[in-house]
Amino acid sequence: MKHNVGTADKIVRIILAIVFAGLYFGNVVTGTFGIVLLVLGIVFLLTAIVGFCPLYTLFGINTCPKK
Repeated sequence: MKHNVGTADKIVRIILAIVFAGLYFGNVVTGTFGIVLLVLGIVFLLTAIVGFCPLYTLFGINTCPKK
């Protein structure tokens, strides 16, 4: 698994995951939409930690700097 998520992308994903979790647990967003946002936040957090996004490979995107 080759890394394709850069540092700036990781920071944005982590911030979005925190915002989504805050909206859900703060009861700002509830119901099905809240659950979808929470799951999306978990996916963002996992892809930021691992440094790999499967959708990026499908679309040929790579935000990781060249080594």
